[in-house]
Amino acid sequence: MSPAKLRRLCLSFPGTIEDFPFAPGVSVFKVGGKMFALTRLDGAPLEVSVKCDPELAVSLRNSYSAIRPGYHLNKRHWNTVTLGGDVDDALVRDLLEDSYDLVVDGLPRAARP
Repeated sequence: MSPAKLRRLCLSFPGTIEDFPFAPGVSVFKVGGKMFALTRLDGAPLEVSVKCDPELAVSLRNSYSAIRPGYHLNKRHWNTVTLGGDVDDALVRDLLEDSYDLVVDGLPRAARP
């Protein structure tokens, strides 16, 4: 997956904005003011951090060498995925969608897109 495709995919979810609260070049994708994905689009290798159900997070880490605990994030709820490894684009898409859904489900009804 290319950086441009990753960015387009993240922005394709309803109500998503891209923000740079940590540093220039560090894209934070948010819905309802809450982060669901974090990436440095010019990073090599390209990585994205996503929110994940804690039990699934551990299972994914045990199944894929390209998935590890979230870098500088709550390791119980976040995974960092190195793109181009043993994780295909379809799984990356699913992980982003799951992360988005987890965040939206935690928003008050009035804040949901």
